Amino acid sequence: MSQISLNINGKTTTADVENRTLLVHFIREQAKLTGTHVGCDSSSCGVCTVLLDGNPVKSCTVFAIMAEGHEIKTVESLAPGGVLHPIQQAFWDQHGLQCGYCTPGMMMTSIALLEQNPNPSEHEIREGLSGNLCRCTGYNNIVKAVQQAATAMSTQAADD
Repeated sequence: MSQISLNINGKTTTADVENRTLLVHFIREQAKLTGTHVGCDSSSCGVCTVLLDGNPVKSCTVFAIMAEGHEIKTVESLAPGGVLHPIQQAFWDQHGLQCGYCTPGMMMTSIALLEQNPNPSEHEIREGLSGNLCRCTGYNNIVKAVQQAATAMSTQAADD
């Protein structure tokens, strides 16, 4: 057992964990943030994707102890004060979700993609999301959502 403190969404969570505890389980069980879902437990589906120092990672492949000293952002970080992030609004507007199970991972991956490439082509969006599986939507509406969010985020950046 080790005691670790993780910075998740700007808050520190400290807990005693077994060294083999996965980040996804720490986030859900110790930090009580259940927006990050557990899917395949083998890094195939991407539903557990969070941002680690701004980079998308599948939290089922990272030991919690390895994340100490790093900044972690989950889907719960997206709507401070109840105002939807442009990616959340776009997923709503474009019907980019159905059951919602993959949505947190899709959103976090999309945010990282748009931070690196503010105006991606459809092909670049599809490639950027290729590590995230959705069994409901067929991806077309997800791509439209990312395109809408890209426009909204670039407009927002220009206004700032």
